[in-house]
Amino acid sequence: MKILIAQDYLRSGGTERQSVLLANAFAAAGHATTLLTFRPGGALAGTVSDAVTHRVLQPFDLRLDWLAPRLLATAHHLAPDVVLCMGRMANCYAASLQAALPAACVIGSMRTGKPLPALFRRSLRTVRHIVANSRDARDTLVARYRLPAGKISVIYNSLVFPPDGFNSAAARDFLRAEHGATSRTRVLLCVAMFRPEKNQRELVEIVAGLPEQLDWQLWLVGDGPARAACERLVTEKNLSARVKFLGFHRDPTPLYRAADLAVHASWSEALSNFLIEGQAHGLLAVACEAQGIRECFRPGRTGWAIARDDRAAFRATLSRRISEPQVAHDDRAAEARAFARTTFDPSRQVAAYLDLFARLASRP
Repeated sequence: MKILIAQDYLRSGGTERQSVLLANAFAAAGHATTLLTFRPGGALAGTVSDAVTHRVLQPFDLRLDWLAPRLLATAHHLAPDVVLCMGRMANCYAASLQAALPAACVIGSMRTGKPLPALFRRSLRTVRHIVANSRDARDTLVARYRLPAGKISVIYNSLVFPPDGFNSAAARDFLRAEHGATSRTRVLLCVAMFRPEKNQRELVEIVAGLPEQLDWQLWLVGDGPARAACERLVTEKNLSARVKFLGFHRDPTPLYRAADLAVHASWSEALSNFLIEGQAHGLLAVACEAQGIRECFRPGRTGWAIARDDRAAFRATLSRRISEPQVAHDDRAAEARAFARTTFDPSRQVAAYLDLFARLASRP
């Protein structure tokens, strides 16, 4: 099968990581796979397998996510059986791709909690099929955008960094000590690009109001345009000893191993990759309510979804988790690991995509 995955740019976001993971896996399964990006480069460009054909449309980086010169001509030349559109920009072109490739099965995707622009909505009505990455996203497509449920399949995001079984206590303690955390400190972790919708500033506002006697640190991992403002807020709140900026990590696995709680205040997530990765490594989760968030964990057991803008409830939940006896924390962590490693297993998700492709391609 000839598979084409369309993505605007290989930045360090969750959708981009999913695009690379799927492209690499499809190629490893023996399918002729092309990853087509609008812009060259990006933080994840070096993670694309040599077995994948990586085509770029812009001759040099024009820093325009939406610009896709010769997209239709390139797609027509590649003559794929299946086109999977990933991210907002690629989905906005999906209707044009389906019109240009009538024999191909063009598949749109719903991976965002943001309102969909008109071109995105048009594409989802035009393409042969849609993959939603959560049941909540599917229900949104049906209820808000009036799309037929039979046209939508739910395939969860895959674990990009599945645990490898190695978990050195010495390495964990060394990393924690490097940032001033003791064995008693509860480390709160957020791995996300610094963009306004990721809302790291809200996390800072929340932890600033935690009871003084609690022993905690907040590790913010990632880079992006909103980082500088967040750093200024930490300085203003006099939290530099407790809030650490760790920068972009291509593989944050050591940080998952060293932390205790995954925290997220984004209002526009759609099944957060970060939260499911954290669960797989045994991190309990506290997150703002958003599309698909409750499907990232076992609500009330391994994760807690907090109403948007309810800082008091978020702080109260964090306080309980930080103060929780270690034995109770460890029991919940084991439950989180079992849930995530089964629900979001990469081999299971890749097989679901390939089975969907085969079924759609066989239809007249």
